[in-house]
Amino acid sequence: MNIYDADQVKAWDAYTIKHEPITSLDLMERAANKCVAWILSRKWQEIPFKIFCGKGNNGGDGLAIARMLLEQGYEVTVYILEFGKLGSDDFQANLQRLHQTPCPIYFIQSTETFPYLVSNDIVIDALFGLGLNKPPDGLAADLIQYINNAKATVIAIDLPSGLFCSQSSIENKVIKATWTLTFQCYKPALLVAENAAFFGEVIVLDILLHPGFLQNNAPFAFLTDEEFIKNIFKKRNEYAHKGNYGHALIIAGSYGKMGAAVLATASCLKTGAGLVTAYIPKCGYDIMQTSLPEAMVLTDDEEQMITQIPSNLEKNSVIGIGPGIGTDESTQNAVIQLINSFSKPIVIDADGLNCLSKNQVHIKDIKPHSVLTPHPKEFDRLFGDFKNDFDRTDAARKKALELGCIIVLKGHHTAIALPDGKCYINATGNAGMAKGGSGDVLTGIITSVLAQNYTPAHAAILGVYLHGLAGDFAAEALSKEAMMASDIVRNLSAAFLKLNR
Repeated sequence: MNIYDADQVKAWDAYTIKHEPITSLDLMERAANKCVAWILSRKWQEIPFKIFCGKGNNGGDGLAIARMLLEQGYEVTVYILEFGKLGSDDFQANLQRLHQTPCPIYFIQSTETFPYLVSNDIVIDALFGLGLNKPPDGLAADLIQYINNAKATVIAIDLPSGLFCSQSSIENKVIKATWTLTFQCYKPALLVAENAAFFGEVIVLDILLHPGFLQNNAPFAFLTDEEFIKNIFKKRNEYAHKGNYGHALIIAGSYGKMGAAVLATASCLKTGAGLVTAYIPKCGYDIMQTSLPEAMVLTDDEEQMITQIPSNLEKNSVIGIGPGIGTDESTQNAVIQLINSFSKPIVIDADGLNCLSKNQVHIKDIKPHSVLTPHPKEFDRLFGDFKNDFDRTDAARKKALELGCIIVLKGHHTAIALPDGKCYINATGNAGMAKGGSGDVLTGIITSVLAQNYTPAHAAILGVYLHGLAGDFAAEALSKEAMMASDIVRNLSAAFLKLNR
């Protein structure tokens, strides 16, 4: 699924109006119909609806929804935020239509005209939506806060009012929606962690915008849905042997952090690499051989940490480095040595990235198409402090272009920035994965996929998707609270079974 920003969605609307053709008012009617159909499916007929409208096209959507709900026998009251100016043409047309019904319409001109709200009301937020171009202030900000304080069920139309579509809204007053009914595609604001308190459950409603627009308009980003993943996923060749699926080397672990090495190696094995070798400090030898007899094990000369890299690196298809290795100076030197010695892309995570952050001059030496998998704090250590998710993701895209690398910026909706400027947002995963060890599992998964002759871009995209999907199966079986990182590894089998159907 493509993700578009506000200007692109407006252009898509205009394209549809011109090429379908359809009037803008009829397109608004179509969108309202989709919202009402969703509301009817919830069986809320006995609950009063209070619809808050601005005077732009989002408010026009709200007026059309009010009229259609009235026709279905719902109790509806409309409140229009009054700024002393006429609304948009489509807003005015829908207001005229609503005046021909018995719907009560009130104009909010001061805080004294705010309606009484109770927690069992259903509020429809059609104040600003996609058209917001400045933070709400004055009466609008007061109204948003008033609605939030009521703790009613809130349905936001297209975007919760107060959210910018594709930039940070951290300082804004924003509606806290229970559901957001967004039109045609995800908007960037609905996929970042900093906005999670506002959009609730997102429902994407297909309002049949013209598909011709997609042919010549690159999206803001791409959402990695199941259809896309199945197009890049390679089913197993029945006549293959282990040599067809690569030799992955995992460099991981230190004293007290051998679990990270075990998790990364286990997930690498479970994801299907033909051969997997773990390079670890001596203290982990018995742990690894006992935990994972399927893995080969090489040890560093040092007992408690990684201080060097193994010989004959080029026999490996891919190397993943970082989980649990620490940042001792000798370990930093080993990471730098690997970056300068191995001719193929590598996967760098966790302390591998932290070692790099302490040796910034060597970031430019990372081989093209290598995969960096930072969480936000690791990213900031590498590339600078960022105030919000939008700035950080934008920086990831720029750094991927600059370095020729793939940057996997981890989060609930992980962003995968590619060297060609494209960005993919992952659709799988859940809050149960927000636990120690989950990132180590991801390192092993991406390393394994890359060993199996996927392109680095596809390895990162598929690896992140598999990681999240396995996490979703783990949460379904065990709960988000009780699942552990090792449960993600165990549920990779369920993820692969789903992709193989």
